[in-house]
Amino acid sequence: MADPSLSASRKRWILVATVLGSSLTFIDGSALGVALPAIQNDLRAGPAAVQWVSNAYLLTLGALVLIGGAAGDRFGRRKVFVIGVALFALASIACGLAPTVELLIAGRAAQGVGAALLTPGALAVIGSAFPPEERGKAFGTWAGAGAVFGMIGPLVGGWLADAADWRLIFWINVPLAALTIAVTLKAVPESRDEQARGLDWRGALFAMTGLGVLTWALTAAPDLGWSDPSILTGLLGGIVLLAAFLFAEARQRHPMMPLRLFRSPVFSGVNLLTLLLYFALGGAMFFLPFDLIRVHGWSATAAGAAMLPFAVIMGLFSGYAGKLADRFGARLSLSLGPILAGFGLALLALPAPGAGYVDGPLAGMIAMAVGVTLAVGPLTAAVMGAVPEGHTGVASGINNAVARVAALLAIALLGVILSAVFVARADSPDARALLGEVMGGADLEPAARGAFHAAFRAVILTCAGLAVLSGVIGGLTAPRRQKTE
Repeated sequence: MADPSLSASRKRWILVATVLGSSLTFIDGSALGVALPAIQNDLRAGPAAVQWVSNAYLLTLGALVLIGGAAGDRFGRRKVFVIGVALFALASIACGLAPTVELLIAGRAAQGVGAALLTPGALAVIGSAFPPEERGKAFGTWAGAGAVFGMIGPLVGGWLADAADWRLIFWINVPLAALTIAVTLKAVPESRDEQARGLDWRGALFAMTGLGVLTWALTAAPDLGWSDPSILTGLLGGIVLLAAFLFAEARQRHPMMPLRLFRSPVFSGVNLLTLLLYFALGGAMFFLPFDLIRVHGWSATAAGAAMLPFAVIMGLFSGYAGKLADRFGARLSLSLGPILAGFGLALLALPAPGAGYVDGPLAGMIAMAVGVTLAVGPLTAAVMGAVPEGHTGVASGINNAVARVAALLAIALLGVILSAVFVARADSPDARALLGEVMGGADLEPAARGAFHAAFRAVILTCAGLAVLSGVIGGLTAPRRQKTE
């Protein structure tokens, strides 16, 4: 239950604390995406290794964010949030010092553990501080401010990759984390679920190993071949481990993912929407910088600047989108928003190689930004409103896990599509090595760039279709009006 004694000023400071903490993950993830080509070149990493720079973070975050939500409910949401921020900062220092891609991947995995504690903690703190009728606006403000940090990230990351050192992306997190902890300890009241018991480490182990093995198999399959025994073993093993995770959750006394929550059509539908929409967005934003830099010939700074319309629109209008959902219900926003985002993604596939900004990604970015702005705040509020009071930490953890796992699977599965189309179009006996050279920044013939652009188009159109499908699901399952108390 929200604390009715909290003043409007105190609530604003609570939002500041949660936005600052969440900005660590928003800035880091978005800035790193544009810098990945520079990282790949600097550390001499192959295409599979550079995918794991993102995958390692998403894997630990996706598998442990459920534990993070449950830990906040049991031990205190403010306490777990602060621990997550501190751990993220320490892992960022490790990433900034990493001399090899392997150590960078390890640091990114540690960052995912910190993010798994702070991300659901931020949402649960908002849920416990604001009453139901104010949550749509609060979540919209959180999402909009986070989007500003997240979409300024590519510009900062691109500039650092071009003019300075990509390692500074990680060092930015240290003073930001210190400020977050100071504001949190000053302004955020402690809250917990008095009925919360136990932490489901067995479930977390099954989830992490299952997702890890499955992701490795999907990432390595283009190089080793789908008939390779290790790939077949990895695919089968990952499926078996994830099935064991579901079986364990059904029998666990205090599961990190209570399957009974999925009896709610709203909760199930909105999480399916989340899976498809974040799959589309995560995959598109991972591969777009490679297309802009390698095919269109942009600098990393220019590729980062292409994301600015997204930041401006979300920053200015997310609060209004939340109020719109508070007034009219989430169904309109969660159907129209993802469909519009899908339209924007489809527009990103249209520019020919060498296109500029206005005749390139501008229209797609604007349409996608408007669609995502409509959806993000109402989506979070719908998830939180679909569960009983006291389960907000678990609910936010599940929804965040779905979003992160969606991005993890997107990079792996869409990488398979990218590789298959490139190999078919490249007409080269060593097409996989050629793909690594395209992503690594080598000077190549126009035919190789054309093959990569065709592969990117296949990826982005797949993303567009999934975003539209998520909007259809939102129209069928999202609530017309949020419950009030």
